[in-house]
Amino acid sequence: MTDPRKLQGIGVSPGVGFAPAMVVHWGFPDVPDRTVDEAQLEGEVARLHAAVREAVAGLEALRERVLVRAGVEESRIFEAQILMVQDPDFLTGVELLIRKNLLSAETAYEFKALELRNLWGSSGSAQLRERLADLTAIQRRVVLKLMGQTEREPWSGTLDEQVVVVAHELSPGLTVQLDREHVVGLLSEEGTRTSHAAILAHSLGIPAVMGVAGAIQRVRDGQMILLDGRTGTVILEPTRGELEEAKTRLHRRHRLELKLEAGLSAPAITPDGRRLSLRGNVDLPEEIEPAVRHGAEGVGLLRTEFLLTGRAVVPSEAEQTDYFRRVAQAFPGQPVVVRTFDLGGDKFPVAFDAPIEANPFLGWRSIRVCLDHPEIFRPQIRAILRAAVGRDVRMMLPLITRVDEVERVRALVDEERAALLAAGEQAAERVPIGVMIETPAAVIMADRLAAVSDFFSVGTNDLTQYTLVVDRGNARLADRFRTEHPAILRQLRSVHLAASAAGIPVSICGEMASEPLSAVLLMGLGFVELSVAPPALPLLKLIVRSVPSSVAEAAAAQALEAGTSDEVRAILRAAVGAHLDLAMIDPAGALPAYRPPTSIPSN
Repeated sequence: MTDPRKLQGIGVSPGVGFAPAMVVHWGFPDVPDRTVDEAQLEGEVARLHAAVREAVAGLEALRERVLVRAGVEESRIFEAQILMVQDPDFLTGVELLIRKNLLSAETAYEFKALELRNLWGSSGSAQLRERLADLTAIQRRVVLKLMGQTEREPWSGTLDEQVVVVAHELSPGLTVQLDREHVVGLLSEEGTRTSHAAILAHSLGIPAVMGVAGAIQRVRDGQMILLDGRTGTVILEPTRGELEEAKTRLHRRHRLELKLEAGLSAPAITPDGRRLSLRGNVDLPEEIEPAVRHGAEGVGLLRTEFLLTGRAVVPSEAEQTDYFRRVAQAFPGQPVVVRTFDLGGDKFPVAFDAPIEANPFLGWRSIRVCLDHPEIFRPQIRAILRAAVGRDVRMMLPLITRVDEVERVRALVDEERAALLAAGEQAAERVPIGVMIETPAAVIMADRLAAVSDFFSVGTNDLTQYTLVVDRGNARLADRFRTEHPAILRQLRSVHLAASAAGIPVSICGEMASEPLSAVLLMGLGFVELSVAPPALPLLKLIVRSVPSSVAEAAAAQALEAGTSDEVRAILRAAVGAHLDLAMIDPAGALPAYRPPTSIPSN
């Protein structure tokens, strides 16, 4: 029987939080219908633009606050919001409503805002739907200015104890206002892993679960809540035993962190002598230093989308060159794998006029966009060629499904190298070009792709999503997104065999590599290059140094014969459990971000 106390959502920010609930009823204000005289029209237009200017000033203040609290990339969320609130097409539409219908500024703005929110909400674009919270937040800010009301957060100056904030939806502006000393958890009905509120919660270190249907109706103000921001599990009125277990897990995590810190400098060599190369995934410049500190042996995935996010112009070739050089200089003598712009899906920048598509993750994205827009792609190619002079900088192509896509990129690289040399500029004589294997098509064509590639890197996130037909941002399907599914394992083996036959290296750069049990499975399948988020590196080193490669190989052989994900996990737990305490490494929730357990009741 299902426990009625338990709710399930999407874990978007790891950690365990437990405290009384603070239910926040936040939404768009009620705007009275109001008309004005013709003589007042220009005054209403002037009020509109004054409110927009005030809203922009408030957003700029938030941007500066986020820059200090979270980082550069997070602050760009508010740069995008500033552009949204100043959108000339939208404001022109509001002005027309004022002048043609004799509406007050707030009435016209609310009407136009409702129209746009309905359009975004009904769109087939996942990107637009995910940014609805941003849109509502900035529109709410303008309307409150027009109505002469002060925007005051419900927790402002009222928190003197720890709480878990519960809301229908959390905007980035609301999230960044949170005091993490008092807000120990976030729970919302709307939101996904890639929503801006989720990104900020993760950066601020606040455990968060989103996509919990009916949370507002199920949770009472002041009700004790225990949530796990990794698994997406929420427990209402947890028992003393459940709270004590949460406390135990937090203390266990603390002990593990001390052990991991002590082993940072040790190499990743198994007890029977197999050497693994553990690299870092770098999304933002702020992650370079943590990757170095955690002992990353180069960068296996350097994402470049942040160079475009929230900007009104495409970054220059010089800016990209400087950034790639900066990363390479941090890892002298080690590889830095630059993934070319992975645009589309949920990652179209403000600077790009992206189409609205019914299925954006199956549409115009990644390498398809780059090949269709050489004016964006060629400068990035030149930047990589320039940065690779005297350094081990490599190029990786996302969402490759056809051999000719790789061949076209190679032709562009040759053209740009020749152009640079002809202009008297330096360019690397050779830059290794690899492809991401992240679709079933690429797996099936792996032998042909290997013939035109210098290396493979498997993106397990998209590979799992496309293979299992599961949107990993859908809370209802969270239990179906299983990277250890037998269908995924068989594809991984196939890719490894194809790469080995062609004599090219192959790595894993998806989240699967950072999961302790899955990392052992990958090692058993023959993968010796893993690239993960920098914080995962210390634990991976411990795993590798604890589990013999022979044990991993035997477990992988068994797993390949399994019929279900549960069978695979059982095999891995049995194999790893003989060498490590599973309670310490279980990815199902025993590894939250450490937070001192101060809110557990004493009785």
